[in-house]
Parts: sequence; structure tokens; C-alpha cells
Amino acid sequence: MNIARATIQDVPTMHRLINDYANRGDMLPRALSQIYENLRDFFVVRDDDNAVVGCAALHVIWMDLAEVRSLAVDERRQSEGIGAMLIDACIDEARELGLPRIFSLTRQPGFFERVGFTLIDKSQLPHKIWAECYYCPKFPDCDEVAFMKEVETVAA
Repeated sequence: MNIARATIQDVPTMHRLINDYANRGDMLPRALSQIYENLRDFFVVRDDDNAVVGCAALHVIWMDLAEVRSLAVDERRQSEGIGAMLIDACIDEARELGLPRIFSLTRQPGFFERVGFTLIDKSQLPHKIWAECYYCPKFPDCDEVAFMKEVETVAA
């Protein structure tokens, strides 16, 4: 397996992966247009046959904060370390960009604890991050929890 930046050709598979989880209420759905518009945020993991088996995005929110979004792994490939590979890529990207903190809103707290994130109160996050909540079918009764990770940035 290898990790790489997502390409235009990856979008249909990413869309399916993300929306399979969204249809169960596990994450926000993403329209094809949203994935295309934010393609530069995404990483994918490809298997030995070059098929996309996971994706995640690191979306910059502000000068000191980014969000891990749309982390989705093919259910048949769970427990193979694919999610951790995607998180590592997001952390590396944050480090390279000089972003000291990354967060995620999730319904999978165990995973984020295992990859080194710390549970925080959602009120610690800036109001700006709630803009997408309007599109969530669970709005305003959010059942996600917030996790944060401090990133050791590269000195300029």
C-alpha cells in the first residue's frame, strides 16, 4: 500500500467511500463538487492493485489550525493501518505548513485516541469551524466529539 495526493481520477471512489459512511450517519456527506473543489486537501491510500482503499483531507481553518475531514477507509480493509497512514500524512502536511494544531470532529473516539489525539471540549474550537454543521442532518443536535493534536512544526 502507498499513500499519495488524491487525483481527479480518485474522486468517484472517494465520493463512494465518504458517502457510504455518511449514509449511516457516521460523517458529513460530500457532494462530488465539494471533493473536486477541495481535491488539494485530500490524501488517498492505494492498494497493490492501485485501487483507492482510503482517503482523508487536511483542511486549513486558520493560521494555527486545520481540520482532518472525510477520513474514510474501505470497510473490507479495516484494521490494516490505513486510517493511521492517512492521519500521519495529515500530520506531516500540517508540520510542513507550519500549523501547530489539528483537530477532528468524530463519532470514532477510540481511533483518534489510538493515533495520539486528545479529547477536548467542542467549545474550545473557533466558531468558524461550525459553518458546515448547517448541512448535517443531525444539526443542531450534534453527537460528534472533538479531538485535538499538537503538531511539532518545522522551524522556518
